Amino acid sequence: MLRIERSDVMNLENAVRGARNPLNSWHLSDSHYDEEGRYILGENDLRLAKKLCRAGSDHRKFIRMIFVSVDITAPLYWWKEYDTYKVATVANSCSTMHKIHSKPFVLDDFSHDHMTDASLAHFRTFITYLEQVRLQYMETKDKALWYDMIQLLPSSYNQMRTCTLNYETLTNIYHARKDHKLDEWHTFCRWIETLPYAGELLTFSRDEK
Repeated sequence: MLRIERSDVMNLENAVRGARNPLNSWHLSDSHYDEEGRYILGENDLRLAKKLCRAGSDHRKFIRMIFVSVDITAPLYWWKEYDTYKVATVANSCSTMHKIHSKPFVLDDFSHDHMTDASLAHFRTFITYLEQVRLQYMETKDKALWYDMIQLLPSSYNQMRTCTLNYETLTNIYHARKDHKLDEWHTFCRWIETLPYAGELLTFSRDEK
């Protein structure tokens, strides 16, 4: 399970202007804001952007200036793979250390969408036990019980993080993960496909010129 909320794309205007700095070609820029405040790339700017993106990472430096902020809720096993992408990313996560005991454990706190019926039955029993440990900790504040919760917590536990990335990081993620075994990566890559000018700046074929 992976859920994406509150995504926001920023700094497109400044990034495109910067793309014209090497040749001082700002007079050719034809982008504008529409009535809803969205920055719309004109034909000239879009043609340049596509050309630079397909020329390689050294030439498409301007997309490193296009920032994306997003809230992602995903299981810990997915976050372990996401943490591969440490360049130009920032994330603030909900804290298991401070808040693991603050609410009851329920099934939907965990990704279980691919479990077999037999495994799900056993997992429900485990969650019941984990909740019993939590209640004992709330009553006694025994640190040993707190450690039980932390060390028993399975990698299917869902955690929300507010993340900031840029378009360069996202295009690398897309091409590396779009055919991944985990369905969560497919969900993430489908979200990338919805971002402004994704086809031109993010998801294009690496062989496309």
